[in-house]
Amino acid sequence: MNTPQTVLPTEKVKESGLRELLVEQLKDLYSAEIQLAKALPRMEQAAVSAELKEAFRKHLEETKRHAEKLEIILLDLNEKTAGVKCEGMEGLVKEGNKLIKKRERDGEIKDVGLIAAAHREEHYEIAGYGIARTYARILGLNDAADILQKTLDEIGDEDKELTDISDNLLHAAISKEEGVTNEK
Repeated sequence: MNTPQTVLPTEKVKESGLRELLVEQLKDLYSAEIQLAKALPRMEQAAVSAELKEAFRKHLEETKRHAEKLEIILLDLNEKTAGVKCEGMEGLVKEGNKLIKKRERDGEIKDVGLIAAAHREEHYEIAGYGIARTYARILGLNDAADILQKTLDEIGDEDKELTDISDNLLHAAISKEEGVTNEK
């Protein structure tokens, strides 16, 4: 994906409010990461598959690192992390919690539902980091843009890992179902 490499003149940046918008986006992402860090242990506990439990553990550590990176970027911009609550992630976490409480399914199907919730959270982050990276590039904040791109790449890798786990679990569930059907 091509991102603009143009740096706007300082006066235009001030007038455009793009820096302010970037800061809002970074704070929103920070809030999202903090909320996700609180949700992932519940998701890990609810998971049945050892592979999925491990993926959620790994994702938690990466989420904490992502929050730290956002703190550094905001500090470099002389901004604080406080002030914005990510309502989008709050809603996604609530949906995931409902799934954990509501779905008393067994094995693979329960885990596939957890993965669906995690995918929604990942895709929300992908959109947010992509936007913030683009704003940072336009503003000439190349170090911040590079950090945001690296984080975006890591989130993409996490998303792919969840897809692979989901595919494996679905195949296992189908095989198990076929085994039950063939035994009748």
